[in-house]
Amino acid sequence: MNPTREPNWSAIAAMPEFQELLRAKRRFVIPSCVFFSLYYLTFLILVGWHSELLSKPLLGKVNGAYLFALSQFFMTWIMAYIYMYKANQFDKAAADLLKKAGL
Repeated sequence: MNPTREPNWSAIAAMPEFQELLRAKRRFVIPSCVFFSLYYLTFLILVGWHSELLSKPLLGKVNGAYLFALSQFFMTWIMAYIYMYKANQFDKAAADLLKKAGL
Protein backbone atom coordinates (compact mmCIF):
# COMPACT_ATOMS: atom_id res chain seq x y z
CA MET A 1 0.00 0.00 0.00
CA ASN A 2 1.27 3.43 -0.92
CA PRO A 3 1.50 5.44 2.32
CA THR A 4 0.88 8.78 0.54
CA ARG A 5 -2.38 7.65 -1.07
CA GLU A 6 -5.50 7.43 1.08
CA PRO A 7 -7.62 4.37 0.20
CA ASN A 8 -11.01 5.04 -1.33
CA TRP A 9 -13.06 3.40 1.40
CA SER A 10 -16.35 4.46 -0.21
CA ALA A 11 -15.45 2.58 -3.39
CA ILE A 12 -14.43 -0.47 -1.37
CA ALA A 13 -17.69 -0.35 0.63
CA ALA A 14 -19.63 -0.22 -2.64
CA MET A 15 -17.95 -3.34 -4.05
CA PRO A 16 -20.30 -6.33 -4.38
CA GLU A 17 -17.69 -8.54 -2.70
CA PHE A 18 -17.68 -6.27 0.36
CA GLN A 19 -21.46 -6.28 0.53
CA GLU A 20 -21.46 -10.08 0.33
CA LEU A 21 -18.86 -10.27 3.11
CA LEU A 22 -21.10 -8.12 5.33
CA ARG A 23 -24.11 -10.33 4.54
CA ALA A 24 -22.11 -13.47 5.32
CA LYS A 25 -21.00 -12.03 8.66
CA ARG A 26 -24.58 -11.08 9.55
CA ARG A 27 -25.84 -14.55 8.53
CA PHE A 28 -23.42 -16.03 11.05
CA VAL A 29 -23.30 -13.52 13.91
CA ILE A 30 -27.02 -12.82 14.34
CA PRO A 31 -28.20 -16.46 14.47
CA SER A 32 -25.26 -17.36 16.74
CA CYS A 33 -26.14 -14.60 19.20
CA VAL A 34 -29.82 -15.54 19.12
CA PHE A 35 -29.02 -19.23 19.67
CA PHE A 36 -26.69 -18.59 22.58
CA SER A 37 -29.08 -16.11 24.21
CA LEU A 38 -31.96 -18.57 23.92
CA TYR A 39 -29.78 -21.35 25.30
CA TYR A 40 -28.93 -19.22 28.32
CA LEU A 41 -32.49 -17.97 28.81
CA THR A 42 -33.81 -21.54 28.62
CA PHE A 43 -31.84 -22.32 31.76
CA LEU A 44 -33.29 -19.30 33.57
CA ILE A 45 -36.82 -20.15 32.48
CA LEU A 46 -36.48 -23.78 33.52
CA VAL A 47 -35.05 -22.83 36.91
CA GLY A 48 -37.72 -20.19 37.48
CA TRP A 49 -40.85 -21.95 36.27
CA HIS A 50 -39.98 -25.63 36.07
CA SER A 51 -37.61 -26.16 38.98
CA GLU A 52 -39.15 -29.57 39.69
CA LEU A 53 -37.89 -30.75 36.31
CA LEU A 54 -34.32 -29.64 36.98
CA SER A 55 -34.25 -30.81 40.59
CA LYS A 56 -34.47 -34.49 39.63
CA PRO A 57 -31.21 -36.37 40.20
CA LEU A 58 -29.66 -37.53 36.92
CA LEU A 59 -26.14 -38.70 37.78
CA GLY A 60 -26.15 -39.86 41.37
CA LYS A 61 -26.85 -36.76 43.43
CA VAL A 62 -26.15 -34.38 40.54
CA ASN A 63 -29.40 -32.91 39.30
CA GLY A 64 -30.42 -31.42 35.98
CA ALA A 65 -29.83 -27.84 37.09
CA TYR A 66 -26.15 -28.51 37.76
CA LEU A 67 -25.71 -30.32 34.46
CA PHE A 68 -27.47 -27.59 32.48
CA ALA A 69 -25.42 -24.90 34.26
CA LEU A 70 -22.19 -26.76 33.49
CA SER A 71 -23.26 -27.17 29.88
CA GLN A 72 -23.18 -23.37 29.62
CA PHE A 73 -19.39 -23.51 29.96
CA PHE A 74 -19.06 -26.12 27.22
CA MET A 75 -21.45 -24.22 24.96
CA THR A 76 -19.37 -21.06 25.47
CA TRP A 77 -16.19 -22.90 24.48
CA ILE A 78 -17.86 -24.46 21.46
CA MET A 79 -19.32 -21.14 20.32
CA ALA A 80 -15.93 -19.44 20.80
CA TYR A 81 -14.21 -22.10 18.69
CA ILE A 82 -16.81 -21.81 15.93
CA TYR A 83 -16.53 -18.02 16.01
CA MET A 84 -12.73 -18.16 15.75
CA TYR A 85 -13.01 -20.51 12.78
CA LYS A 86 -15.53 -18.28 11.00
CA ALA A 87 -13.65 -15.07 11.88
CA ASN A 88 -10.56 -16.55 10.26
CA GLN A 89 -12.57 -17.13 7.07
CA PHE A 90 -13.93 -13.58 7.20
CA ASP A 91 -10.40 -12.20 7.68
CA LYS A 92 -9.15 -14.11 4.65
CA ALA A 93 -12.08 -12.83 2.57
CA ALA A 94 -11.37 -9.27 3.73
CA ALA A 95 -7.69 -9.61 2.84
CA ASP A 96 -8.61 -10.89 -0.63
CA LEU A 97 -11.01 -7.99 -1.04
CA LEU A 98 -8.34 -5.45 -0.10
CA LYS A 99 -5.88 -7.14 -2.46
CA LYS A 100 -8.44 -6.89 -5.24
CA ALA A 101 -8.92 -3.20 -4.41
CA GLY A 102 -5.15 -2.70 -4.80
CA LEU A 103 -4.33 -2.21 -1.13
